[in-house]
Amino acid sequence: MKIGIASGKGGTGKTLVSTSLASVAAGNGAVQFIDCDVEEPNAHIFLKPNIETKTPVNLPFPRIDFDKCTYCGICQKTCEFNAIAVLPNNVLIFDELCHACGACKLACPEKAIFEVDKSIGLIERGKTRAGNIDFVHGILDIGEMTSTPVIRHEKKLVRDDADVFLDIAPGTSCPVVTAVKGIDYVILVGEQTPFGLNDLQLTVELLKDMDIPMGAIINRYGTGFKDMEAFLEKESIPVLVKIPFRREIAAAYSRGELLVEAFPEYKQKFAEVIEQVKMMLNEVAK
Repeated sequence: MKIGIASGKGGTGKTLVSTSLASVAAGNGAVQFIDCDVEEPNAHIFLKPNIETKTPVNLPFPRIDFDKCTYCGICQKTCEFNAIAVLPNNVLIFDELCHACGACKLACPEKAIFEVDKSIGLIERGKTRAGNIDFVHGILDIGEMTSTPVIRHEKKLVRDDADVFLDIAPGTSCPVVTAVKGIDYVILVGEQTPFGLNDLQLTVELLKDMDIPMGAIINRYGTGFKDMEAFLEKESIPVLVKIPFRREIAAAYSRGELLVEAFPEYKQKFAEVIEQVKMMLNEVAK
């Protein structure tokens, strides 16, 4: 079972939910946790893993052999991302725009383009201190613009012999699409605000287009904004649990405490969420 935990916007409590789900599931079998929010990973604050391996994520970036280059401009025309500018006596390559696709190298008639590996991030892997969760997170290097290759490297580590929980970046952009592709189910974490609803609606549309089943957890429940529940009901998206708007929960989160440890009553609630998801997936499989 591969479950993604996503949100339309940042700050909804996505990591609060994902880390607690993984912690509860680990009591019943093998669990892997993958933090795909590589621009701002923070699940380690709550799961507190012992990092055992660190692997750089390298991409092949183009470089010019000026002894061969004739400044014909074909590489510039080939690049869909405007990462190459050909001048009368120079060629500029903008790594921050480059997607390392290799098209320019293939198109160059003079074979004047070669590639060099450049690190754009890091994959760290280890075990939680209790030893019951296989922990993976990616870290995008400061200043790098393209996070999807780091996420793809993380997903190569997905285990088939474990329940896998993926903490997805907020929003609906390419990193989200890359992370949710091929997973079984997505739990959306929303907050009862107009902004929270608007961004959640965008994520729902994305998941519908990708044909990925989903449920929702409403965090900070009780603010009086009812439109989110009405939207979820209209879309036939089940509300799996409601987490109330409580100062004590926010305080525990700020201390890096798991929700299910700070408030043990949520262990049973989150265990029921996992069972609901398994039952829904079984129904889909039929």
